[in-house]
Amino acid sequence: MELITVRTFEKSIEAHMLKSRLESEGIPVYLFDEHTVGLNPLFNLSVDGIKLKVHPQDVELAQEIIEDFIHAPHETSAGEPLLCSECGSADFYESYQSMKGRKGFLSIIVSFLLGVYPIYYRTVIKCKSCGNEMEIQHQESENRSS
Repeated sequence: MELITVRTFEKSIEAHMLKSRLESEGIPVYLFDEHTVGLNPLFNLSVDGIKLKVHPQDVELAQEIIEDFIHAPHETSAGEPLLCSECGSADFYESYQSMKGRKGFLSIIVSFLLGVYPIYYRTVIKCKSCGNEMEIQHQESENRSS
């Protein structure tokens, strides 16, 4: 039976989060090219990312669950909605790779000169409204809707 790709990912942790969510709803899920991308992140371009696939009869339900999961608001450890400290928006880019600062600038130069994947970056949450970057608190990211 043919499997249908419902989503692709750059990072295996994101793929496994959704895989776990779908499996908890009783949907069999398969990940393709996870190890290829894990071996070298640059391979992500050649294989078009980590693919999350389901059986054709599960596509519609899987897409609904994924949409609910993706659009669920971030919450603080106290269960309150996470808001931007600058503008108060609740709309964020998740797992944004920021290279701001001296270390990021130096990393860009070294990466360009050596032709390698960036050596340094911070994973942050970036506000879609104002561009403010906030550090990801480990507890807050664990309390994301599950």
